Amino acid sequence: MIMRRSRAREVALQVLYQLEQNSGTTPENIRLFIERRLLGDRELCAFTEALTQGVRDNLSRIDALISGVAENWRIDRMAAIDRNILRIGVFEMLFRPETPPKVAINEALELAKRYSTAQSSRFVNGILDRILQEQSPDVAPLDPDRSSDA
Repeated sequence: MIMRRSRAREVALQVLYQLEQNSGTTPENIRLFIERRLLGDRELCAFTEALTQGVRDNLSRIDALISGVAENWRIDRMAAIDRNILRIGVFEMLFRPETPPKVAINEALELAKRYSTAQSSRFVNGILDRILQEQSPDVAPLDPDRSSDA
C-alpha cells in the first residue's frame, strides 16, 4: 500500500501539472487519465482524485502559505513541477490528518528527486519544513537526503 500511494502521488502531480498547462482539460479526461495510469485500482484512483481535488479546492490558501515562507520566490516564478509538488505536500500536511506530516514531506522530496532538478529536493524541503514549523512548532526538521519511508 505504501509504494502504491507513492505512485498515486506521482499521478496527482502529473494531473496538477497537466491542469496548470491546459486549464481546459475536462473532468472526464482527468478521470480517464488517472484510471489508465493507476490501472483502474479504485482505491488509488480515489486517493489521487482526493489529492488533486483537495489541492484545487484549497489552492489560494496553499499558495498563500507557500508564498509566506518562500523568501525571494514568487509562486508564479517557481518551476511548475516544484510548485505542484509543494502544493501536494502542503495539502497532505494540513488537510489529510491520516498522513503524518513527515511522510507528506518525505513523499514530496521523493517527487522532487524524481521529477525535478538536483536542487529541488532541498528547496521543497525548506519550504515544507518552514510551513510545518509554523503549523506545529514542536516538530523537528526533516533531513532532505533521507530516503522515503512512505
